[in-house]
Amino acid sequence: MKNKKIGIIFLFILVIILIGGYFGIRYVKNKKEKETTIEEYIPQEEIAEEQVRQTIVSLYFPNKETNEINPEARLIDIKEIINNAYEKLVNLLIEGPKNDKNKKIIPDGTKLNTFFLEADCIVLDFSSEFLNGVKEDEKQKTNLINCIVNTLTELTEINKVKILIDGKENTQFNDIYMRKTN
Repeated sequence: MKNKKIGIIFLFILVIILIGGYFGIRYVKNKKEKETTIEEYIPQEEIAEEQVRQTIVSLYFPNKETNEINPEARLIDIKEIINNAYEKLVNLLIEGPKNDKNKKIIPDGTKLNTFFLEADCIVLDFSSEFLNGVKEDEKQKTNLINCIVNTLTELTEINKVKILIDGKENTQFNDIYMRKTN
């Protein structure tokens, strides 16, 4: 009698183990199938060719009220920046900000005569109008330099900026400028 009870208990435990194992294996197998199932991503709207060719750049301008330097994001066509990134960024700075809270920092009439790279330093040659905005205000000169340096050092290959006026070094801009870290 005692042996019969032990046999029934053993048989009952064996059936529970087999049924549990069967469902455990099915669970693991289904989970693996779900993980390996590849579903095609369908975008909500098609991406236009113009969107594909655009990138965001950061330009720096002083705030009208606080005079602190702020980044301004611009969406531009990649074709415009791929061949002449330095010239395009400087010309965007010359044009001025789109945000009404920021103010233009490079004086009107300023032109970028030429530019060239020397290792990780970009040398910018501006027209003499560049000097008009910095004659009396040292803070404005500092902001002008920081706006140019911060904008151009967003490019990975640029770490320093040197400024020339009409192809010559100028006493007001005779340093090589680097981005200031806060």
